[in-house]
Amino acid sequence: MNIVDFVLASNFDFLLNIVIIIAKIAVVIGVVMLHVAYAPYFERKVIGHMQVRLGPMRVGPHGMLQPIADGVKLFFKEDIIPNEADKSVFKIAPVVFLFATMSTLAVIPFFEDFVIADINIGLLYILAMSSLGAYGIIMAGWASNSKYSFLGGLRSSAQLVSYEIAMGLSLVGVMIMAGSLNLSDIVKAQQEYWYGMFLIPQIIGYFVFMVAAFAETNRAPFDLPEAESELVAGYFTEYSGFRFALFFIAEYMGMIVMSCIAVICFWGGWTAPPFLVNAIPALAIVPGIVWFALKVYFHMFLFYWIRATLPRYRYDQLMSLGWKVLIPLALANIVITSIIKYFYN
Repeated sequence: MNIVDFVLASNFDFLLNIVIIIAKIAVVIGVVMLHVAYAPYFERKVIGHMQVRLGPMRVGPHGMLQPIADGVKLFFKEDIIPNEADKSVFKIAPVVFLFATMSTLAVIPFFEDFVIADINIGLLYILAMSSLGAYGIIMAGWASNSKYSFLGGLRSSAQLVSYEIAMGLSLVGVMIMAGSLNLSDIVKAQQEYWYGMFLIPQIIGYFVFMVAAFAETNRAPFDLPEAESELVAGYFTEYSGFRFALFFIAEYMGMIVMSCIAVICFWGGWTAPPFLVNAIPALAIVPGIVWFALKVYFHMFLFYWIRATLPRYRYDQLMSLGWKVLIPLALANIVITSIIKYFYN
């Protein structure tokens, strides 16, 4: 092969890889945005039935076109910016929040060999991006020049800092057992332990992670930054129209991302539970993406269930739970996992 053929072949491989990556990004963003659109619909339906009512019913059959109606409404609503707001920061804050949340999708393996960027520090990357999202919330609260938004931003920053520590520590046990920060390797490592998942040996870590996930996504019972009863809507009180929709999208996308991390780190990812396959061998032919989706839907249901069940914590209770309960539990889980790993490796 001469140098010209080598260059052409190299360029072709490079362009092919670029096309494949762009196609993966389009598929992931498209599917996730569809889920983001219908997540509020199913939340309203689930909570409605829990409260013995029907939920959305007017737009389309059983209200199934309600997300489209809400999206069109938000897109065409007037974009109001307060006169005293820091306009540049006010405009960029929702973009920062959405970008940080959306970036985490790049390293999530939705099924075997389907991941946009299969990096060796995938779990660390997700924790870094979730920390970056806090800046968008703080910027929105400060730039709005509103006492309600400012208090919501302060609450959110303190809450995120507190619960990010617990979340990061809760995943250390998974890292120790898997011996890797690569999310695909974590899923594969679970096939060697405890019926294909780390849920049983890491039950403490899973509990800490899920509680921290509720706080990270500002969901009930930890929705203090958006407390309607005292802060109107918290850090995005002054936002309207499409900018409000960006915060809305980022919140539900964050719920999906947290559900994906829980599935990958504790529930065996895209793999079928071996005890179910042993009991019903026909389940072995079910595609991995179906198992992954079912596990994610279960965790999304938990978000809805908790919101319909538990009242909002007081702020001092919120901080005490994070620093006095969750962090010590996560540290104890690390010690126990390390001892077991050392003696039974």
